[in-house]
Amino acid sequence: MLLRKILLPLGILLSTPVFVFAKEGGIDTGDTAWVTISTALVMMMTPAGLALFYGGMSRYKNLLNTISMTLVAYCLASIVWVGWGYSLAFGESSNLFIGNLSHVFLNGIDIHSISGTIPTLIFVLFQMTFACISVAIILGSAVDRMKFSSWIIFTILWVTFVYTPVCNWAWGGGWMHKIGALDFAGGNVVHINAGVSGLVLALFLGKRKGYGRKAMIPSSVTFTALGAGLLWFGWFGFNAGSALAADGIAASAFLVTNTAAAMAGLAWLFIEWKHSKKPTLLGLASGVIAGLFYGNPKQVWIQFLSIVGTIAFSAAATVIVILITRMLTNGIRVERDNELAGLDNALHGERAFEIE
Repeated sequence: MLLRKILLPLGILLSTPVFVFAKEGGIDTGDTAWVTISTALVMMMTPAGLALFYGGMSRYKNLLNTISMTLVAYCLASIVWVGWGYSLAFGESSNLFIGNLSHVFLNGIDIHSISGTIPTLIFVLFQMTFACISVAIILGSAVDRMKFSSWIIFTILWVTFVYTPVCNWAWGGGWMHKIGALDFAGGNVVHINAGVSGLVLALFLGKRKGYGRKAMIPSSVTFTALGAGLLWFGWFGFNAGSALAADGIAASAFLVTNTAAAMAGLAWLFIEWKHSKKPTLLGLASGVIAGLFYGNPKQVWIQFLSIVGTIAFSAAATVIVILITRMLTNGIRVERDNELAGLDNALHGERAFEIE
């Protein structure tokens, strides 16, 4: 009787699926669960975190336009990625510059496909969130003055012809991968790529009307601070999830991400406090986001080559994308009257706030 009382609960415990963590068919359930969660975290960074972060820094008359452009960028990039972006980035190819079209609309990928220790479908989604936030980051260079139609065309072309090649170079077996360049969580693929493209787009668009002569007050520092918090939270999936496994590397990336954001936020706060005599919430939030970015002498040279290659390609390819977009939409900048009046009402027929 005593033996049965001991063995019966033990047998139930051991046979319950929730306690089964062993690999089955090449899939590690722990890794899969972590990357799935990380995918959701990175997804939240674009339509929630970045939308609020950029929206709050825009003027009140352009708040809804900024959020709309962020959301439409996420939707468009998602479709492009599933349609042909993933295939161009990760389709096996004999060349070192771009993948192939073997996985167009995820052809050849089903619920049984495995990438490493996780289902390929989860890997596709995780990589999709990187493509989405990359193009959305560029939006910060175009707020207040780019046509909505031009932004739609630009997003489709940029993800297809600028993002996917660089992604292939670093993560899909391209030339950066072959020379041993390291890009753990998108230093080249996301940040340098989007940063250079944003600079090029800003140069084409020009300054805001009245820039340097009129005060351009953020519509809501509160929104920006909330957006920064959501981005900080999502960045744990961005960096720690890039390990593609629930292991020590993920734990290290998690710790470093939080520490870097905290230190950068405090550094910006105290420098601003000393310089302007006021510790602002906007400065603290900006510092936090700025902080969210084994070596040997040979590796430094390899990294240098990968960075230069990314900068050169991103700049040149973005110029071409802008020129094509400008041709298709008869210019990429909004009309002067619409810019002065505000794009929320002029383009969308809506207002974020009722101002008396």
